[in-house]
Amino acid sequence: MEVLLERGEEHVALVRINRPEARNALNGAVREKLARIFLELARDEEIRSVVLTGTETVFAAGADIKAMADAQPVEMILRAGEQNWAPIKDFPKPLIAAVNGLALGGGCELAMHADMIIAGASAKFAQPEIKVGIIPGAGGTQRLVRAVGKFKAMKILLTGEMVSAQDAEAMGLVTEVVPDDEVLDRALALARSVARLPPLAARKIKELVLQGGDLPLEAALVMERHAFQLMFATADQKEGMQAFVEKRSPNFTGR
Repeated sequence: MEVLLERGEEHVALVRINRPEARNALNGAVREKLARIFLELARDEEIRSVVLTGTETVFAAGADIKAMADAQPVEMILRAGEQNWAPIKDFPKPLIAAVNGLALGGGCELAMHADMIIAGASAKFAQPEIKVGIIPGAGGTQRLVRAVGKFKAMKILLTGEMVSAQDAEAMGLVTEVVPDDEVLDRALALARSVARLPPLAARKIKELVLQGGDLPLEAALVMERHAFQLMFATADQKEGMQAFVEKRSPNFTGR
């Protein structure tokens, strides 16, 4: 099983890449399995947040170079790799990446699909594609610059050098850095915390942040205002505010 799915308690799912013999390289089988799992989790109303991780020593060390070394352009087009990335890119629920060890190339791009990244103290991030004569092909040149800005992104992309977890946090690439043996526990705790909150509001926040970032500010503010108003049609808004008034814990149902 190259990708494992665990449905835990408290509306949280754990997706684990499990290909340690190849440093969790993202071959076609892994990407296809990830796509199927994320499509399934998107439809599962019991799941409110998801943690994506690798093994204890590597998150994902990029694409499978051996599978691409002799490929031609038409073959790469026909592989339609973007179709397997789409279910993760479009995943509507909060997604947290728990990164231990290496997140290189496609692994770094995969982590950047998440809404939050929890990194171990010894984690390393890189986009080393230039070192093998290609460029990032799953959002590395676009998501990275949006995360850290042009000048930091250019250094990472043009040198292929690794970035430490501490430097990644300083430049805004990761959310938190924790001791290596606490990464998964922290990510799961954060996922449970999010899952206890109104899932419709969480999904709408994610949608607004991702879509609004590429819109003019005034257009994005209009979109936000309409979404804010829509929240008052939800049962969770009524429950949340009533619980606040009554000084009790709310029970959010996702309705």
